[in-house]
Amino acid sequence: MASVTFDRAQRLYPGATVPAVNELSLEIADGEFMVLVGPSGCGKSTSLRMLAGLEEVTEGRILIGDRDVTHLPPKERDIAMVFQNYALYPHMSVAENMAFSQKMARVGKEERSQRVMEAAKLLDLEEYLDRKPKALSGGQRQRVAMGRAIVRKPQVFCMDEPLSNLDAKLRVSTRTQIAALQQRLGVTTVYVTHDQTEAMTMGDRVAVMKDGILQQVDTPLNLYDRPQNLFVAGFIGSPAMNLVAAKAAEGGARIGGYEVPIDRTAAGKARGDITVGVRPESWRMVDAEHGLPIKVTVVEELGADAFIYGTSDVEGVPSQVVVRVEGRRAMHKGETIHVTTDPEHVHVFDTDTGARLSA
Repeated sequence: MASVTFDRAQRLYPGATVPAVNELSLEIADGEFMVLVGPSGCGKSTSLRMLAGLEEVTEGRILIGDRDVTHLPPKERDIAMVFQNYALYPHMSVAENMAFSQKMARVGKEERSQRVMEAAKLLDLEEYLDRKPKALSGGQRQRVAMGRAIVRKPQVFCMDEPLSNLDAKLRVSTRTQIAALQQRLGVTTVYVTHDQTEAMTMGDRVAVMKDGILQQVDTPLNLYDRPQNLFVAGFIGSPAMNLVAAKAAEGGARIGGYEVPIDRTAAGKARGDITVGVRPESWRMVDAEHGLPIKVTVVEELGADAFIYGTSDVEGVPSQVVVRVEGRRAMHKGETIHVTTDPEHVHVFDTDTGARLSA
C-alpha cells in the first residue's frame, strides 16, 4: 500500500486559458479513503485521471509513496480504476472479467483462480462467476468491476463515480459495502463523486473542489461544522445551509429589521456586508416578537423529523428558507412561523471574499 501526493499538480488543456486543475496540493495517507467532490466541471475527475495516468500533468508532480509517477504510463503506476460504466467484456464470464488483467500480466492460472475466488467471496459473487454481464443487475455488475480491481492487488484504487448508474436505493446499500470493503482491504482509495451525501457518508476525509481549485479538505463532520468559505457552506449539507444577506451590527448581524446574534470572533471581524449561514436544524421556533417570519409553502414529512420550506418578505432573506422541526409537529401550508437561532450555530462569511469570519 502507499500514500498519494499531489504536489502543485496542474492540468491545462491545449487551447484553454484556465487550467482544468490548478496547482492541486493534497496529501492522502496510506490506507485512507479520500473523496473528491464538487459540481460538474470542477476538476475532480481530471484530478483522478491525472493520478491514473490518463491525463497529462502539465505542471507539478504526483507521487505514489516515494515514487514520482508524474510521467509514467498507467500500467506502471500500480493502480486499479473502477469506472462509472463498469467497462466489462460482454462475451466473458464474471470470473474471466475479474481475472483478465492478471491473465495479461501472465500471472499463473492457479494464482488467478485463487485471487478471483477471494475477491468473489468478499463481494458475495461466488454464485455468479459463470454468468455473463448481461445476466447481472447493475449492482452486481458494479461489484464485478470492483472485483476486477481487487484481484490486481494495487497500491491505490481510483473510483470515478462508480455508483452513478445505480438507482437511489441500491446506491445507498452499495456505498456502504464499498466503504466497509475498503476498510477491510486497507487500500488507499481516491473516490470521485458529485453527490455530497455520498462523499460525507463514505470518506475518511473529503476534498471539495470548485473551478479546478481545492476549496477545503477535512473530515466530513468538520466540513459540515466549519466550512471555510461560502461555496463549501452552500455545497455541503442536504438540504443546503440557509445563506442570508446581512449587515454587520454591534455584536450581531442585521437582517432587515431583525437582529441575529453572532459569535465574538465574527463580531470582531465583521464589517459592512456579510452573509449569515444557518443549518436547517439550527433554527428554533419562537414567538412573533423575537423571530424572523417564515411563511410555510411546503412541509416535507420524514417521520422522525420534518423539513419546512418557506418564504420571508424580510430584505436579504433568500427566496426559500428551510427549517427542520420534530416529526409530526402540526404545520400547515400558508401558516407563518417565527424562527431564531443561537450565536454558536451561526456561520458568518465576508460577502465579497466568501471567507469565513466565525471562530
